[in-house]
Amino acid sequence: MEKLKAIFLKVFTRETILYLLFGVLTTVVNLVSFKLFDLLLGGEVYLLSNVIAWVLAVSFAFWANKVFVFESKKWTFDILKKEIPAFFGARIGSFVIEEGGLWLFVSILHFGEKTFNFLIVQLSGKMTAKLIIGVIVVIINYVVSKFWIFKNSR
Repeated sequence: MEKLKAIFLKVFTRETILYLLFGVLTTVVNLVSFKLFDLLLGGEVYLLSNVIAWVLAVSFAFWANKVFVFESKKWTFDILKKEIPAFFGARIGSFVIEEGGLWLFVSILHFGEKTFNFLIVQLSGKMTAKLIIGVIVVIINYVVSKFWIFKNSR
């Protein structure tokens, strides 16, 4: 039991808990923005709605990760000119996964024509796909942020 407790405390640090919290908030920004732009632009251009939602979510995530999760205190031009392109560059990789996954789920697997029940809510196929892909992306982004982007500026 002590080993399990030690593993739990090692995995669930302040940093990982904050990352999960802000990952959830970033996902909310992404999902709400996607839904809003999907409604405003029309459902046929869902990949464009996803691009706009991604830009908004990644901008929020940069600020939250820098300030709260990895406590990167330096806001000098020299630091930001490294962190911002690295952060957005790393997120482009996960964006490709998200955009490709969304296309796969909606256009190939026809999730756009389906609805799914989760607990007490009913989600469209697009939102279900975004949620599934979002979990994968949060995990990838944590690893990249921790070990590459903010490693030297704490």
